[in-house]
Amino acid sequence: MRKIVHRHLGKVVAGAAIAVAGTAVMVGITLPGTAGADETGGTNGGQAASQAAQGQEAGAVPPGVVEQAPNEGDKGTGNDPLTDDEMERAAKLAASPQMRRAGEDVEGGRGPQRLGVDIAEPDADELDDANSPRRAEVSFYDYKADALVTRIVNLDTGKVEQTSTEHGVQPPLSRDEYAEAAKLLIADPLGADMKADYKDATGKELTSPDQLLLNGAVYRAAPGAQPAVLDKCGEHRCVRLFPKVKNGPWIDARSFVIDLSARKVAKLDMR
Repeated sequence: MRKIVHRHLGKVVAGAAIAVAGTAVMVGITLPGTAGADETGGTNGGQAASQAAQGQEAGAVPPGVVEQAPNEGDKGTGNDPLTDDEMERAAKLAASPQMRRAGEDVEGGRGPQRLGVDIAEPDADELDDANSPRRAEVSFYDYKADALVTRIVNLDTGKVEQTSTEHGVQPPLSRDEYAEAAKLLIADPLGADMKADYKDATGKELTSPDQLLLNGAVYRAAPGAQPAVLDKCGEHRCVRLFPKVKNGPWIDARSFVIDLSARKVAKLDMR
């Protein structure tokens, strides 16, 4: 087990110290050749080991063969998951020129932030129709309007059939949003302790989100539980990060909240 580093934040932790990171399971293995041996290490143990070895030889499993994954094709059928080609096509069809001009992504660039592309549920009257069109549900977050934009694209006709815009709705964050949140925290004075903890764990300077494995959760404002700068979290897109050193320990950054909409970092009172 890796040595736990205690300094600065005081909470660089190894393994699964953060609950959301999952649960580590230790698996016990019984080595062959030990069970059944007598106390003097006599023939009983040797015979058992020999029989086990012979049995493994007789029923030896041939070495595995790595086969190339089958070509998934340009288009799926029915309610099968979208192919890579379908996802890319749906995302392009959904991001209209007007949306690209008016929207803004997590880095402040043109066009809304793409969150995900999934197969859309068929209409009620199409449930039993094997020839019903395949549709994709494409979701974006527009940082300029602080709005979740969802578009339904008919992959047969190439048309956007439905658009919905919602405020105050915060779906799970994308990989790009985690990276931008880490980038903001690293650059902020409040990130100094995290960088010091990273150096304690690795001996290297933390300068880029690429040096971390990133996970996190959407943060919503709770009265009395945060500084005033975070009061709009929920209306704004805010995140608490759970960073991990690559091939190393977790860094406890739970006390920090990054407001991606306002591009600000704040520290919660964890007392």
